[in-house]
Amino acid sequence: MSQSSEGSAKVAGATYTRAGNEYFEKRGLKRSAGVWGLWGLAVAAVISGDFSGWNFGIDFAGFGGMLIAFGILVVMYYGLIFSIGEMAAAMPHTGGAYSFARSAMGPWGGLITGAAETIEYVATTAVIVFFSASYANAITAELLGFDLSADGANMMWAWYVVLYLAFVALNAAGASISFKFAIVVSVISIGIILVFSLMALFTGAFEWANLWNIAPDAGQTEFLPHGVVPILFALPFAMWFFLGIEELPLAAEESHNPVRDIPRAGLWARATLIVTGLLVLFLNTGVIGADATGVSLEPLLDGFRAIVGDEAAAVLALLALIGLLASLQGIMFAYGRNMYSLSRAGYYPRFLSLTGKRKTPWVALLVGAVIGFVALVVLDTIAAADEGAGAVAGAIVLNIAVWGAVLAYFLQMVSFVILRRKLPNVERPYRSPWGIPGAIVAAAISALIFVGFLLNEAFQPAIVAIAIVYVIILVGFALFFRHRLVLSPEEEYALSGGTHGDPQAEGYDAMEKEVFGDKP
Repeated sequence: MSQSSEGSAKVAGATYTRAGNEYFEKRGLKRSAGVWGLWGLAVAAVISGDFSGWNFGIDFAGFGGMLIAFGILVVMYYGLIFSIGEMAAAMPHTGGAYSFARSAMGPWGGLITGAAETIEYVATTAVIVFFSASYANAITAELLGFDLSADGANMMWAWYVVLYLAFVALNAAGASISFKFAIVVSVISIGIILVFSLMALFTGAFEWANLWNIAPDAGQTEFLPHGVVPILFALPFAMWFFLGIEELPLAAEESHNPVRDIPRAGLWARATLIVTGLLVLFLNTGVIGADATGVSLEPLLDGFRAIVGDEAAAVLALLALIGLLASLQGIMFAYGRNMYSLSRAGYYPRFLSLTGKRKTPWVALLVGAVIGFVALVVLDTIAAADEGAGAVAGAIVLNIAVWGAVLAYFLQMVSFVILRRKLPNVERPYRSPWGIPGAIVAAAISALIFVGFLLNEAFQPAIVAIAIVYVIILVGFALFFRHRLVLSPEEEYALSGGTHGDPQAEGYDAMEKEVFGDKP
């Protein structure tokens, strides 16, 4: 480490500048969540995956292939959440994936992993906005005759504006409001799925034969109508049943007891989502058939339609929309905190981490919304000339989200293994019951999904889009941001080898004198 008289120090190939307590006062968060608030946040972030998005995997692999993909993903997420729970308990600050990788692999590793999560959460929010707009438009078209997609019109962007503005305002209103909202909408969403499940079973609408109504290719079976390889292509869509649950560490500085409650909330949320995912996978498909399920923009709404008819389904869809809005709130929370932590440390423009009077990262929330809105409008415009373009646009953004998630998962599991060896004696209040083998299995499945992306031509637009974003981020870091990092809690933990970095215990500038000396 080399110091300068101008309040800067070079460490690990990066230059840190003195921030001071005033810097962190403008970037403060408020502790508002107990274990139920964290459970609600995790479930809310994911639950929309039960309503839309997952079903495209059936089009690729059939019901049998999707069921196998679901089982593979259950194993991956157990290994992932156990590992993340251990790292989050040891690092009770907001950085999440970026923080884990920063401690394990240095500033570049932290940036690459954190940027993958940024891409994941901003794109996931855009996907949920896309499907929420589809649901909302279907409801207003049926009940009010108000249809923004009628007669070839391309006005769905108006729904995007309404949804983004409403939920930026909700998330900016305060963390306490966000956690309470998450609990309420999570419970309602689970209730909707249970109601649908009971209706499907007791009205006779569910038919076992519907699960296998995709005509198999030559030499294939009804269970795997297109063979074994398409299971790889179904994995990204099966992720939609769980994607977002890993955001819990991002709430560490807003949790009353992150060391205890984040691992516990993760376990309960995962169990909840496995049950709801299996109900939807079997019963939704069994009501409308695998062939129709694989191409539906609103599969649960189509399921309600099949049971009670269009008009009654439109009323029920008002409730189904709640599931999508639950995830819109939860994932928007995630990208806000992810961008906040990276910008607070100086990897992104610092103004993104400003929090204001309500102690929420409103700037990051707004900027992420603008990026997602622009992406949706561009995709809508490009795809407008094709029939069925809506499904194409939705699938492209979904694939961008999943690709970012897969990369972030893989790098976090690599970080887990490195940290177990690099910092063997650091305090770990919670330890993964699957340990290093569990992390390796989760990393291997993440890599398998990545291979599936490379082999499928339909996913290429997502990969190209992410490559462009990464080039911009990495060039910016190399030329500019690398030379003006800040000793945030995530950076302090990494530089101190795990002895500093808990802002709840030691404040936000614990290492500044140690790194910069006594000079102001």
